[in-house]
Amino acid sequence: MIIRETVNVEKQAIEAKKAAKTLSLLSTEKKNEALLIVAETLEAEYQTILAANEADLEKGREQGYEAAYIDRLALTKERIFDFAEGLRQVAKLEDPIGDIQSSWTLENGLHVEKVTVPLGVIGMIYEARPNVTADATGLALKSGNAIVLKGGSSALFSNKAIVAVIHRALEKTAIPKEAVQFIASTDREATQALFTMKEHIDVLIPRGGASLINAVVNNATVPVLETGVGNCHIYIDKEADIEKALKVLVNAKTDRPAVCNAAETVIVHKAWFDINRDALIKTFADNGITAHGDEYAVRHIPNAQVANEEDWANEYLSLDIAVKVVESVDEAIQHIDQYGTKHSEAIITENKATARQFMNLVDASAIYHNASTRFTDGGALGFGAEIGISTQKLHARGPMGLPALTTIKFLMTGDGQIR
Repeated sequence: MIIRETVNVEKQAIEAKKAAKTLSLLSTEKKNEALLIVAETLEAEYQTILAANEADLEKGREQGYEAAYIDRLALTKERIFDFAEGLRQVAKLEDPIGDIQSSWTLENGLHVEKVTVPLGVIGMIYEARPNVTADATGLALKSGNAIVLKGGSSALFSNKAIVAVIHRALEKTAIPKEAVQFIASTDREATQALFTMKEHIDVLIPRGGASLINAVVNNATVPVLETGVGNCHIYIDKEADIEKALKVLVNAKTDRPAVCNAAETVIVHKAWFDINRDALIKTFADNGITAHGDEYAVRHIPNAQVANEEDWANEYLSLDIAVKVVESVDEAIQHIDQYGTKHSEAIITENKATARQFMNLVDASAIYHNASTRFTDGGALGFGAEIGISTQKLHARGPMGLPALTTIKFLMTGDGQIR
């Protein structure tokens, strides 16, 4: 179903750019006060948001959405209160805007300051998760940026309700409500319009599946902060502690299978597998995990399916997992190099030298030693919230909090110097 509300994307972008000027001048105190009022209002009006979310869920069930997709889409009172709390955490964070990163005076007396400033207007294109609407808004406003939101059609009613609540809250604050724009249309032309508005939009951030991200990266003329899908690996080394290994694996795979930092492949050293395979098999069975393995794994794991190329590259977002048995840490690293998405990778081992080798050689935005990949999250790492997880290397990498939404400006003060 295509919903073509009367929208003028360019007009919304122009309004956001104008609001960004006002926002850039506000004090930290004024921005924090606004975030706290938004958080309170989201909690006070949670039933309105839940009613809208139920309309999205009903539509999703009618269209046969998979369980993992429904989980990403669904809101509860607790989830709404969680992203309201995320806004409070953002309000507590240090404001990067106005920081003087460095300063010096030239021989001619010209004084130079390198200062942190907002990006300006952020275009956010995302799928399914309506919590992104609140998270992205909070981070944008705290870092002095206006934001133009384009959520997926599956969460249209939820996102409209959340933005309406945010607007009502901002009317009580120093931040103009025009700083938060929502494109309330499922028409692809509305999304594509954002791709080429370099004069109004300073950066695009896509957050969702590979097809969405590739569409933005391949078609946008606006600079893109690329977030990535998560084909995350847990490598269980020959010197791994069995209790740690299984605890981390279960958490990384089953805590929330439908998120990008969930583990999709477990790579197991053959020496460890041969000793501990019964415990691994029991762990799979106890937690409802379906294995897709290589020849050696399938030979020893009951009901395991033979893995193909798609399995090694797949972001299952379910309780399926690929199982690769290797002879060395080097082979594990080679497998990750071939199939990883540069998101999050983990090694379980008691050998610090092996851990260091893995952490130095694996190319990813987040790498763990004896810990779950589920920590690749702005809230979990102390950012309050995140606007996405960057798997690229320029400007920002990993969970993107406030610093990732800033740039620099050189300010020079003189007394009539000329060159």
